Amino acid sequence: MIQRIQSIWLLLAALTILCLLFVPVFTANSGETHYTLYGSGLKWHGSDVRDSSTNLPLAISTILAGLISLINIFNFRNRSLQKRIATLNIILILGLSFWLSQLGRQIPGGLEKATIGAGLFLPLIAIIFTLLAIKGIKHDDQLIRSADRLR
Repeated sequence: MIQRIQSIWLLLAALTILCLLFVPVFTANSGETHYTLYGSGLKWHGSDVRDSSTNLPLAISTILAGLISLINIFNFRNRSLQKRIATLNIILILGLSFWLSQLGRQIPGGLEKATIGAGLFLPLIAIIFTLLAIKGIKHDDQLIRSADRLR
């Protein structure tokens, strides 16, 4: 059923990942230029220059991770598939986090001079929400199996 607790956890995971598009992961200053890394790419502005470098594969991966969680809400009839998709989404989020850290190292000054933004913690929170959803799916499985034993 769609009104189960795992639906709420999956929705929260999707919203958390999609917030990466708007919440900065890293910010750094190099001279007069200010760099900000988002889930969609790197944006920088200086005294006379304002530009952004949208990393299309990164943006697609971020949106895909959020959409997978949203679509997975509607797999409530096939709980084993729902668990597998949630596990794959955790792997995708871990890969996305690694990718963001590698892009953060490419910022002039590297991660040593970068300021950590709230976006750095969003993938971890999304993974926690997805793990809670998997726990809810397992609980539903146990509930269905115990009801089948009573018949």
